[in-house]
Amino acid sequence: MNQFEGSHILSVNQLNLDSIQTIFNVASRMMPYALREKRNNVLDGAILGNLFFEPSTRTRVSFGCAFNLLGGHVRETTGMASSSLSKGESLYDTARVLSTYSDVIAMRHPDSYSAKEFAEGSRVPVINGGDGSNEHPTQALLDLFTIQKELKCAGRGIDGMHIAMVGDLKFGRTVHSLSRLLCMYKNISFTLISPAELAMPDYVISDIENAGHSIKITDQLEGHLDKADILYLTRIQEERFPSQDEANKYRGKFRLNRSIYTQHCKSNTVIMHPLPRDSRAQANELDNDLNSHPNLAIFRQADNGLLIRMALFALTLGVDTQLEKYECPVNWYSRKADR
Repeated sequence: MNQFEGSHILSVNQLNLDSIQTIFNVASRMMPYALREKRNNVLDGAILGNLFFEPSTRTRVSFGCAFNLLGGHVRETTGMASSSLSKGESLYDTARVLSTYSDVIAMRHPDSYSAKEFAEGSRVPVINGGDGSNEHPTQALLDLFTIQKELKCAGRGIDGMHIAMVGDLKFGRTVHSLSRLLCMYKNISFTLISPAELAMPDYVISDIENAGHSIKITDQLEGHLDKADILYLTRIQEERFPSQDEANKYRGKFRLNRSIYTQHCKSNTVIMHPLPRDSRAQANELDNDLNSHPNLAIFRQADNGLLIRMALFALTLGVDTQLEKYECPVNWYSRKADR
């Protein structure tokens, strides 16, 4: 039995370097299925409860597609209003009942630590798809997987790299989880760029410092990007603010376009963003003129999310050693397989 079989995936704090590498190894084996070069029915008959009580596009669809690509079936609920939570039902009761209908559950909720509360009532493994401003472990894993792949193409590893995190670092749960994962590596340099009001939480900064990494905190882009190997931008998490007017104070404060990138970044700095990027004129945090730039990794990031979530389903349901046994040909034309 692998270490993940039957287990919840709620926090990156559950992981170590060995377990991360296990996930990455299984994720790499998922590539032929994601590219539709082969089909896999290893989860035929299994049911995913895809429970998203907060708006989501990529994460929700990615979880569902990842399960489908392994032959499983998906049942979804979206939004708080469409669930019995709106009638006052507790997360524990919801989990207790819905886990009866599922073999594994992916869950997102607007409240911090809600995934842990939900898991306490669940009879099946729960994978945290984001709990308020707390954590987003699967996003952090796909981010780290992307960083590893992008740096490997440049002949480098994660140890000793320099990452600049930009934007809403207070409410941006993706940077909280990613920072904790990076703390497991050696000699990382962090540059944290945000308005003072949206600074990285103190407990994350303490984790970085206690792990022995260097850290610089600033509210200016200019002059602080020239050493970055990875430039990780985030959007203003407007749904976490008490009002739209409050969120608008920070919208558009940090913008990156091709000119700014060329002027302030190294020629091989990798650009990342957890998506969605805010492309509205008043924000335009990551300009469309970067869409064809070879160092823009945001869509490769999203592709990697499918692989990571497939790997987590295979591991938590204990089928990671059976993948090749359940392979079969694709019988439809796929442009993906032609790539």
